[in-house]
Amino acid sequence: MSQEIKKITPSSCNPYSIMVTGATGFIGSKLITALTRRGYEIKGMSRREIPDKDHVKFVKTDVFNLEDLTQSLQGIEVAYYLLHSMEGSKDDWENFASREKLQAENFLKAATKAGVRRIIYLGGLVNEGLDLSPHMQSRKQVGEILASGNIPVTELRASIIIGSQGGSYAMLRYLVERLRVMVCPSWVKSMAQPIAVDDVVEYLIGCYEHNETAGKIFDIGGPDKMTYEELMRVYAAYLNKNLFVIQIPFLTTRLSSFWVDLITPVKASLARPLIDSLVHDTVVRNDEIKKIIPLNLKSVLESIDIATKEMISNPPDDAPKKERTGFKVNQKILLCALVAYAFIGSTYYWLDDRSDVYEPLWLFASIVWYVTIGFSILFVYNKTRLGYLIAGVLTWVTMAFWLFDNFHVAFQMSLIADEPNQIITLRNFVGIAIAALAIIASHNLFHKVTQYQNKGKPI
Repeated sequence: MSQEIKKITPSSCNPYSIMVTGATGFIGSKLITALTRRGYEIKGMSRREIPDKDHVKFVKTDVFNLEDLTQSLQGIEVAYYLLHSMEGSKDDWENFASREKLQAENFLKAATKAGVRRIIYLGGLVNEGLDLSPHMQSRKQVGEILASGNIPVTELRASIIIGSQGGSYAMLRYLVERLRVMVCPSWVKSMAQPIAVDDVVEYLIGCYEHNETAGKIFDIGGPDKMTYEELMRVYAAYLNKNLFVIQIPFLTTRLSSFWVDLITPVKASLARPLIDSLVHDTVVRNDEIKKIIPLNLKSVLESIDIATKEMISNPPDDAPKKERTGFKVNQKILLCALVAYAFIGSTYYWLDDRSDVYEPLWLFASIVWYVTIGFSILFVYNKTRLGYLIAGVLTWVTMAFWLFDNFHVAFQMSLIADEPNQIITLRNFVGIAIAALAIIASHNLFHKVTQYQNKGKPI
């Protein structure tokens, strides 16, 4: 028997009968805005207390509390499932699959008890014929759990979503902006079909307005198919930058996530599942949804342009905390300190009168030290956490070296070379004072940079 198809409009649905979970998230917040602009009255679910606004009622809900969740879903006809558990502490991160499974099971039970008539779920594009990463396997399992009940479920499986507040866009943006030379693993050769967040939102709304999408799974992606390396090159071209990519096959997704954490404001706990989803090709294999919801999909370049302009014009609201020393001041102190290290180090070969400094071990250590200073200056100049980490470690090692070189001042004996003269001793104390400032600056910058980068404005 064919199901009757009817177009749903704001006047044909009950007020506040649409629930958007993850209401403050990347997708959820945009979906609520788009729905209210079309005249719908929405309920938004969040883990924290949020004041209501025009046409939107917010409910604070713990999805792990079945009773609380059931109460929040009372009177809801259609629920958008936009929940995930990819962020949090290290322990939470390692157990995200079990938490996502419990969330989905609780949601299905609560929705069934509350009489919800439809669920619309946004998942990830998966290749059914391959062994999936833990993240993608979890996304697939969530869809299967939601569809295992009696409530019709529409599942959209998306490739990379490009939007100003999205993790994928942030990772792309900061990798390309910060690094001209990119060391990448093999997953940068995987094919993807990036889609603009606005097009994802249109598909989500379209699924609600077209009953024939109920109980089906659809792949969604933009008009362009490309590797992640090509995506980075498109963004580099958008910035008028040259990008050099060096591929290292043995760089694992775990190591890649830590690298992303140190280069961009994307935490390793979020970078890991994002990278996991890039290990295999994520391209549309079934474009049936285009016949039901025809859209003029945005190209990758259009998506990047929209996201970039939106980030600049509408950065996150939360303001930086008050600070005793600003980011720029710490940045200048650290860069000056690194240049000072290089100058002070050179004095071992024109001011120091000790022959030890020409021994092979000294010369090798000097070369390594100067190379590390060079890398530190490069990454600090590009305002990456990796740069501040390298500079901090270098500074501690350098300070320890100069302290040991002045060991004779307190203990009348030398540890690492012949006893230095008075000028060299004074030079070491000057270096120690500079290193002390650099330690404070590198520590401040390492913790401040993510907060500043998240604002979407140049630092």
